[in-house]
Amino acid sequence: MDTLAIRSIKAGMAYFALVFGAGFVLGALRVPFLVPRLGERMAELIEMPFMLVVMVMAARFIVRRFGLPGIAPARLGVGLLALALLLGAEVLLAVMLQDRTLGEYVASRDPVSGAVYLAMLALFAAMPLLLVRVASASRG
Repeated sequence: MDTLAIRSIKAGMAYFALVFGAGFVLGALRVPFLVPRLGERMAELIEMPFMLVVMVMAARFIVRRFGLPGIAPARLGVGLLALALLLGAEVLLAVMLQDRTLGEYVASRDPVSGAVYLAMLALFAAMPLLLVRVASASRG
């Protein structure tokens, strides 16, 4: 494997770890403190902007830390690897630890916050690439 491929794999794993870790901490705060007072939907929607900030900061960090080039395949590859790891971890937590089937987990999602969550997943995967677009737009 060439060095760019190795750096991209490491970057994808780091991006996943940073965002998953922050999401785990925020979720540990959201569930006992916000959900009983505001309900699942509102609590999840309140958490989303914080996760967006985490995603932007984590993507900026991994792009710099791993010296990722501004080419679309490298940046999108990092985001897609991180997304695959995130979805794998989420399924593992939902199915194994919460003793649910995958179908039960998907059906349990709130339609509103679940739709926003799906959009956030797409942004998560695209964020390393989107940072290239933002940086080049601000220079031009």
